Amino acid sequence: MADLKTDIRYIKGIGEQRAKALNKLGIATLRDLISYYPRGYEDRTLSRPIKDLILGENACVRAMVATDPTAHRIGGGRTLVKCRAVDEGGSLDLVFFNQEYRKNSLHKGETYIFYGKVEGNLLRRQMINPLIEKEGQQQITGRIMPLYPLTAGVSQLILSRAVRQGLDACRDLLEDVLPDRVRQQHALCFVNYAYENIHFPASPEALEIARRRMVFQELFELTCGLHLLRSARKDVPGPTCRRLDLSAFYEKLPFTLTNAQQRAIADAVGDMCSGRPMNRLCQGDVGSGKTMVAAACAWFASQNGWQTALMAPTEILARQHHQTLAPLFARFGLSCALLTGSTKAAERRAILSDLKCGAIDLCIGTHALLTEDVAYAKLGLVITDEQHRFGVNQRAALGQKAEHPHMLVLSATPIPRTLALIIYGDLDVSIINELPPGRQKIDTFAVDESYRQRINAFIRKQVDEGRQVFIVCPLVGDGEEVPDERKAVTAYAEKLQKEVFPDLRIAVLHGKMKPKDKEAVMADFAAGQSDILVSTTVIEVGVDVPNANTMVVENAERFGLSQLHQLRGRVGRGSAKSYCILMSDNQSEETKQRLKVLTKTNDGFKISEEDLRLRGPGDFFGSRQHGLPAMKIADLSCDMRLLDEAQTAAKQLLAADPALAQAEHAPLRRRIDELFELNAEAMN
Repeated sequence: MADLKTDIRYIKGIGEQRAKALNKLGIATLRDLISYYPRGYEDRTLSRPIKDLILGENACVRAMVATDPTAHRIGGGRTLVKCRAVDEGGSLDLVFFNQEYRKNSLHKGETYIFYGKVEGNLLRRQMINPLIEKEGQQQITGRIMPLYPLTAGVSQLILSRAVRQGLDACRDLLEDVLPDRVRQQHALCFVNYAYENIHFPASPEALEIARRRMVFQELFELTCGLHLLRSARKDVPGPTCRRLDLSAFYEKLPFTLTNAQQRAIADAVGDMCSGRPMNRLCQGDVGSGKTMVAAACAWFASQNGWQTALMAPTEILARQHHQTLAPLFARFGLSCALLTGSTKAAERRAILSDLKCGAIDLCIGTHALLTEDVAYAKLGLVITDEQHRFGVNQRAALGQKAEHPHMLVLSATPIPRTLALIIYGDLDVSIINELPPGRQKIDTFAVDESYRQRINAFIRKQVDEGRQVFIVCPLVGDGEEVPDERKAVTAYAEKLQKEVFPDLRIAVLHGKMKPKDKEAVMADFAAGQSDILVSTTVIEVGVDVPNANTMVVENAERFGLSQLHQLRGRVGRGSAKSYCILMSDNQSEETKQRLKVLTKTNDGFKISEEDLRLRGPGDFFGSRQHGLPAMKIADLSCDMRLLDEAQTAAKQLLAADPALAQAEHAPLRRRIDELFELNAEAMN
């Protein structure tokens, strides 16, 4: 008897080789199989007369083979089979490359259904290698056909047939995890109908009804799961902190914090005094002052007798944090250390000793903070900067240096709040939506290659006035093939030095360089020893050079809006007027529309909303290990309204049954436990 965990080899026609191929797609059980949703659909329901076929479009045609197929040998050992099909209003040439068997499988006088792309011209239409089925025996024509992501050894037909068998085998085993009340309130179909019409839609309307149900369920399960994660966190005691007057911290600062910074600090301090571990994301635009929020939390932890560890993704960023925070902490009589991979052995031993005996209040570092020999006397707060640069396991490894420490995550990547709640899982969210006084507005221009001479003249003018310039390229170009239209760092820097700015000091920076070399290049640029830095996006995070006031991004169409906004944030940090120039020769309307967004606003949150609308959530998720079940069918670029609906429904249900302990909610609780458990295993 099949169940949802039955191995896919149960399916007829799935042997070892195909099972292995399906495993590569993440399909191992019947549940995996029926939950492997199509990425799109082709409507093959409408059969058109030949005379109505539109060149360049895919179409179904019901036609009779009018001539005997003929086979020919052509160059390269290939074969060519030709014949003609007709209906009442016209004729269609059929051409098959390397399908010699068609000579014997197509019979003159018989009627078939042909599906393919219409080519040729208005007088003589043709199809090349069309799909063919006999009338009345259709499986891949005459219906809306799902299009699945594939791998070698698995075709659309094989996968579709397997899904058909899988659905037939487990139709009666499908448990409806949505409570009846929720399903009825939101006009959702039953689960059996949804699965059937996701894979084998009876009509476009049936497909939409099915998809709405499955998207709602996916987002509903995720929302409930996040609630249960937060609830579990409440059951664990966190490092004890008593409430203190924060004015003692604020009064010693050389500047006044914004209201948004103070709100974020109040959120964090409230968490740290709650008796449970803080798990908070502090999200703010470039230059919004997240470091001061981290400093306030570290100060607050030290006043309560706890040590703090701050982990940055790069040594450059860790060093900058130390340069900012060490003098500040000295004002309070607190100690601050820097621990990175390049820390010398003797200095490292001293730092480790001071950490272990509690002499260091704040330790700032990179992945070096994760090594086994790093031990703390009383670690109470863990801060990770640019969390999307770390995997879940790295964050957890730092957290394991103590028993349930408070966790604060900083991110300068503005993300729409609803999306942040999904990407960052069980983290509470604080948003800093103000910039400190004095931050420069950056004038942004999107131009094409016709402006090149003017841009070069502008760069020279800035350097002559004592300023520095970033030029960002999409590729390294060191030993790799680079298409002509894409600027590559190494080759482009060389060209600029030889042909454009022979008298200026041009430096090169990219991710393939050794860490020490990268550090040296950045240190020299920050010290004003180079005029132009030609770089990849390695400078996207944590590079602070107040004297740099111009950012030029080559092939700007190759970057997401949020990434371009991050790059733009590398300038505007000093007193000089700052500029960002986006170079692109791409003439598509979509590209022009995207880049225009950046010229109109410096608000990272507005930009992230637009990025989400234009490109979908991929830029935000990327390959980052966010530690949550993957969304298989929901598309946050167009399902945000349904997300709001699902979140509202979940909150109403959880208000009545916070632990989903009632018998009617048992299927939902089982499904959530299964989803989050499976994902936790995949992350380890």
